[in-house]
Amino acid sequence: MSAKILYFDNNATTAVAPEVLEAMLPYLKGEYGNPSSMYRFAGASEKALKKARQQVAGLLGAAPEEILFTSCGTESDSTAIMSALRAQPEKKHFITTRVEHPAVLSLGQYLEKQGYAVSFLGVDGKGRISVDELTRAITKDTALVSMMYANNETGNIYPVAEVGAVCRERGIPFHVDAVQAVGKIPINLATLPVDYLALSGHKLHAPKGVGALYVRRGSPFRPFLRGGHQERGRRAGTEAVPNIVALGAACELAGRHIEVENTQVRVLRDDLQQRLLSGIPDAILNGDPENRLPNTMNISFKYVEGEAILLLLDQYGICASSGSACTSGSLEPSHVLRAMGVPFTYAHGSVRLSLCRYNTREEVNFVAEKLPEIIARLRAISPYRNLPDNAVP
Repeated sequence: MSAKILYFDNNATTAVAPEVLEAMLPYLKGEYGNPSSMYRFAGASEKALKKARQQVAGLLGAAPEEILFTSCGTESDSTAIMSALRAQPEKKHFITTRVEHPAVLSLGQYLEKQGYAVSFLGVDGKGRISVDELTRAITKDTALVSMMYANNETGNIYPVAEVGAVCRERGIPFHVDAVQAVGKIPINLATLPVDYLALSGHKLHAPKGVGALYVRRGSPFRPFLRGGHQERGRRAGTEAVPNIVALGAACELAGRHIEVENTQVRVLRDDLQQRLLSGIPDAILNGDPENRLPNTMNISFKYVEGEAILLLLDQYGICASSGSACTSGSLEPSHVLRAMGVPFTYAHGSVRLSLCRYNTREEVNFVAEKLPEIIARLRAISPYRNLPDNAVP
């Protein structure tokens, strides 16, 4: 079993689905025409783009003309946020949260340096956002509210519908980073009060290098990339046809497998979670135990370091990620766990396990067998064993 890769890091990226690879291959080989060209040979690429736009729109409950293709989720986020702000230059207040992905969090910090007032909303001990706190943060100068649909570390699902309703009532544009949510839970933008929504292909079994941005019809928009006429003048640059075709195919597949994500994948996740929490002393679940993505768990193990856990898991061929930023050379736990107030002695030993429809019962059993052994081994040599919970580095 150890010679095989057991992939439990699907919130970081996903394997390209076989059906998706098959769909994109013709546009990497024979059908290489530029969709903007006038001759017949380019017609296949143009038709493929149209189909992919319909497939993405179909998964989201949107109209095809509301879908804009990008290179990734980060570009989609930046395009939406900067577009909304540039369309309202007289307003200088931006609201987001302390637990956003760096694609939004870093942009908020940058905007502060550019003279914007930025409200970074906090969370409670379970990582939950207060709609009342957000409502109180709104001022007459608020240009945009940005909030993720689901947290990439804990899997927490946030109150998008409620926040959107507040924003709509006050005439404030609302942007949602849905990179982790799309394909895992149902999303219907026909009824959801959202103006901009970002997604990324490599989170739902398409290749890296392609994303999309939903822009509700009538929402203020200013292009982030200027140049040619592509994407109806909203995003310049020759379209990456193979990747866009792959994204469309992946979205269609995701729509077919939403039920699998919320039944079979959830059952495997819950079983693994229960076995780890009951079988390992001093282990806690980070995040909302109920309102969470069906594939995600984030567990902290007291007195051990996440980096060490990952290294030993890797020896068994198990791919996971840590809630700690140790892998980047920092000793600080993740900003999400710090915002939640997770004690230092736990936060450093956090591991995120994120499943997908390709994970099996056999793989879950193997992780449930090996991870307790790893934690026991590391605790035996841990320098943190005598630290109080409120200790700091």
